[in-house]
Amino acid sequence: MDKEMIIKESIFPNRIFITGTDTGIGKTVISAILVAGLRGSYWKPVQSGLEEMTDTEWVSEKTGLPDSHFHPETYRLMLPISPHASAAHEGVRIDLDKFQIPEISESGHLIVEGAGGIMVPLNERHLMLDLMRRIDIPILLVAGSSLGAINHTLLSLEQLRNRNLQVFGVVMNGPMNSGNREAIEHYGKVRVLAEVEPLPKIDPEGLKQGFVKYFGVE
Repeated sequence: MDKEMIIKESIFPNRIFITGTDTGIGKTVISAILVAGLRGSYWKPVQSGLEEMTDTEWVSEKTGLPDSHFHPETYRLMLPISPHASAAHEGVRIDLDKFQIPEISESGHLIVEGAGGIMVPLNERHLMLDLMRRIDIPILLVAGSSLGAINHTLLSLEQLRNRNLQVFGVVMNGPMNSGNREAIEHYGKVRVLAEVEPLPKIDPEGLKQGFVKYFGVE
C-alpha cells in the first residue's frame, strides 16, 4: 500500500453509518465505493425486499471481496417497502435491542448502510434516527445533486444534529453541481467530501478507481 493510499484511509473513521436524504439516492453505490477502496466490511442492519438481490449481495458481487467482509442483516424483510410496514406484514416488530454492531479489527473499516432516509419508521415509535443514535458512529449523508438537494440536505442535517449525532460529512451523488455544493456547505456548516458522478463501470476496479478519484487528498 503506497503512502498516498494510507493517507486517504486515515481520513475515514473506522466506523461510518451511511444514510441518505431519500430512498434511491445512491447510498449503496457510495457504500460499495468505500468498501472497495478501504477494503472494509459492510453491514446492512435492516433489509426490506428479498425477492431481488439484497444490498449486501449487490455490494459483495460488485466489490468482489471475500464473504468475511460482509455481516448478516439483523432483520431480513420480504417486501420492498418501509421497514415498519414490511415487518408488520410478517408479524414481526423491529426491536432496537436486537442490533449489535459487528466487531472489526483496530485498523479496519466498517461501513453500515441504513434503509431509506433518516426518518423512515422502524416500528410504532422508533425511526431510523433512533437506530443511528443507538449505534452512535459518525454519519455520512448521501444527497442528490439536482433540484431540491439543498432543501433535503439541510433538513436532514438539522434532524441529525437535533439527535446529537456526529456528521462526518456529505457526499453528493449525481452530475456535478457547484452551486448546490457551495450552498450545502455554507448553510449546512458541513463539508461535502465528494461529488460522485455516475461511474463508467461498477466492478472491483471501477469502484477502486472511483474511490481514488472522488475521495483523494485535496
